Amino acid sequence: MSRPNPQQTVALSGALSRAVDLSALKARADAAPRRDSPAAPPASSGGNWVVDVTEQSFQTDVVERSMRVLVVVDLWATWCGPCKQLSPVLERLAEAGRGAWVLAKIDVDANPRIAQLFGAQSIPTVIAIAGGQPVDAFAGARPEPEVKRWITSLLDALRDQLPGIRAAEQGAGSRQPDAEPEDPRFTAAEAALAAGDYAAAEAAYQQILAADPGNDQARIALAQTRFLQRAQTADPAAVAKADAAPDDVGAQLAAADAEVAAEAPERAFERLVAAVRRLTGEDSDRARAHLVGLFELFPADDPRVTSARRALARALF
Repeated sequence: MSRPNPQQTVALSGALSRAVDLSALKARADAAPRRDSPAAPPASSGGNWVVDVTEQSFQTDVVERSMRVLVVVDLWATWCGPCKQLSPVLERLAEAGRGAWVLAKIDVDANPRIAQLFGAQSIPTVIAIAGGQPVDAFAGARPEPEVKRWITSLLDALRDQLPGIRAAEQGAGSRQPDAEPEDPRFTAAEAALAAGDYAAAEAAYQQILAADPGNDQARIALAQTRFLQRAQTADPAAVAKADAAPDDVGAQLAAADAEVAAEAPERAFERLVAAVRRLTGEDSDRARAHLVGLFELFPADDPRVTSARRALARALF
């Protein structure tokens, strides 16, 4: 299993090229005043393998746990749209891992020192911790198959170093002898995506949807695949070009993609709603269809999507 694409790895201010002293928070935790009724964060939907971490619990829940199993840190915030897309993916995968790795969820607004420690430049940022040190990372939302491959590659690399991984896997195997096999249709699509063959992955997901139009997993994966394919050829100057040519529908679509990739979906949505309102005929239809496609990259209840859908309705009617 190959490691993640280096282009998808976030720079952690040198965290992956030199040791980061994760125990820097320990002194702060030890010095923090004890309270009889601390304000605990809301519990995550997961079990023992999904934990909400604070600066005070970081040493125990992240550093010490990482001596036995892989710990995946999820830096998120309540206002972050891509976080709402990625966090449920991580939670599902942690539950499926049955203890081979632990998901540590950290609200960066409530725990800013942790984000500063890692030098995270944006969220979501996901960092893999093993033996008390970061070993890999990525930033931004990723499709579930890609995240699953990333975690699997880390478990494969660390299995002999962290005794808890193999113990958890063996225990999970004895508890779940009748686990449902993976859908081979998705396996083929994910393999094509891993190889960078976006056309083959798109065709595979379209084939699944042709046979099963209501398959939400395939629908979302198809939208993500199409976006990833476009992002590979994104023009860094796309936004400036679009601003200089407001009636060029192609430029507007490219700029919207660039803005979503830069974690500014609100600007992308506003741009395309304005294009739908300003342009006519096929150009307006192209802008509308592209906007609806971008909606598929986010949870349906994302407030930015809800607001943009209302704005689109007003532009159309």
